[in-house]
Amino acid sequence: MPGRSPRWSLPRRARTAVASLAGLATVGTCLWAGLSGAPAAQAAGAVPTPDHVVVVVLENHAYSQIIGSSDAPYINSLKTGGAGLTASYGITHPSQPNYFALFSGSTQGITDDACYTPGFSSAANLATEVTAVGRTWASYNETLPSQGSTTCSSGKYARKHNPWFGFKNVPTSSAYTMSQFPTDYTKLPTVSFVTPNLCSDMHDCSVGTGDTWVKNNLGAYATWAKTHKSLLVVTFDEDNSLSGNKIATVLYGQQVKAGSSSATTYNHYNLLRTIEDMYGTTHAGQAANAADITGIWAS
Repeated sequence: MPGRSPRWSLPRRARTAVASLAGLATVGTCLWAGLSGAPAAQAAGAVPTPDHVVVVVLENHAYSQIIGSSDAPYINSLKTGGAGLTASYGITHPSQPNYFALFSGSTQGITDDACYTPGFSSAANLATEVTAVGRTWASYNETLPSQGSTTCSSGKYARKHNPWFGFKNVPTSSAYTMSQFPTDYTKLPTVSFVTPNLCSDMHDCSVGTGDTWVKNNLGAYATWAKTHKSLLVVTFDEDNSLSGNKIATVLYGQQVKAGSSSATTYNHYNLLRTIEDMYGTTHAGQAANAADITGIWAS
C-alpha cells in the first residue's frame, strides 16, 4: 500500500475563501446544466473528457506478437506517440464473451462463439449509458451487409464480434457499415466502436494485414485526434491462448501523454470503466468494481 500523504491545512481565512469559490463553481455548473438542458453528470477527475473516442478491437494475438513486432509498425508508432498498457488482459476465451465484457461489463452468459439471438438482453451497456447523459453512440462494422443488419455472417463479416446486437435497448440502426465512417471527424458520435472483418482484424489474416488496415482506415482519424481533443484506442479481444490472455492495448490522442506507459494490470472492465468515467455515466456490470486507467494522461 502506498504511504499516506503528509497532513497539512490552510489558514482559516484561506479555507473560507476556497470553500466560497467551490460553492460558486457548483452553482455555476448546475446553472449551465439547467440552461443547456444537458445532464448534470460529470466526468471523473482522474480521466480526460475527449470530444470523440474510437475503439477498434482486433483479434487473437498476444502482447508479444504485436508490441515490438516489425509486422505491426503502425500500431507500434501509435504506442510511441501515445501510450501503451504493458499489463492489459482479456477476460476469458473464446472471443465472443470478451466483446460483451468490454461493451457491457459482463459476458452476459455467453461462453462460446455461437450466433446469439439478437436483443436477448436488456442489461445496461456503454451505448445506453452514454446516450442517457446526452452523448452519442455508434458502431462501424466492416463488411456488414447493410446498416442495422443482424445477420450472423456474410463473407468475412461475423456478428460474434458485434455485441451491441445482443441488446434490445440499443437500436440496430446505430450499427453502420465501415463505408459510413465519417470523413469529417467532427461528425463522429461521442463514442464509437470499429469492428474490422475476419481478415482485417488478424483473425484469418496476418498481423501485417491488420496493422495496415488500422493505418489505412483509422490513421487519418488518429492524426486528427492528436490536435482535436479526441482519442483512438486499439485493443484485442484475447490473446493466442498461449500468453495468459495478455494483450496489446494502445491509446493515442491529444490528451494522452506521448511516450507514456502503465504497468498496472488492466482488463476490458477497466477500459469500459474509463470510458464511462470520461462522460460521467453509470457503471455497467463489473465496470462498477474496476479502476480507471491512469498515469498516461497529459496534464
